[in-house]
Amino acid sequence: MSDFSRRLQEEIPALRRYARFLARDADWADDLVQDSLERAIAKRRLWHKPESLRPWLFALLRNVHLNQVRRQARRPAEVPLDQMFPQAGRSEGQTNTVMVGQIMAALDSLEAEQREILVLVAVEGLHYKEVAMVLGLPMGTVMSRLSRGRERLRRTLAGESPTTTATLRRIK
Repeated sequence: MSDFSRRLQEEIPALRRYARFLARDADWADDLVQDSLERAIAKRRLWHKPESLRPWLFALLRNVHLNQVRRQARRPAEVPLDQMFPQAGRSEGQTNTVMVGQIMAALDSLEAEQREILVLVAVEGLHYKEVAMVLGLPMGTVMSRLSRGRERLRRTLAGESPTTTATLRRIK
């Protein structure tokens, strides 16, 4: 097994987490990961820096996701079967489910740009420079969006109005 293949396999769990965040659907996330891995193998020659495999893979995954979202926007809406026939009861562990639901709702209240950066930094552990490379943004923009996203997430989870902004002071 080549070094590239070994490192690619090591990154699959992180790719799955990021894909689950982007897709919000386990099956679609698995398809995203598979499509991204296929693309990574096919375009292996474009990967030059040995230390930057994860950001490169995340950028591939994000691009595959954006392409699929654009493609789906042109299609008619589909309704999943589990939404048509909801389960009558839920298993135990509802407290955790509610907490996860609250956190996901708080994340959903963020702007898409802030949410994506927050997940890449907080969940995936990427450095600011790597996030900037994945998203094709200046590092200062990444840091600014991350800061605003964290603050808004804190406010939302604390029950404050996320749209409430601190008043600006005029300094003479």
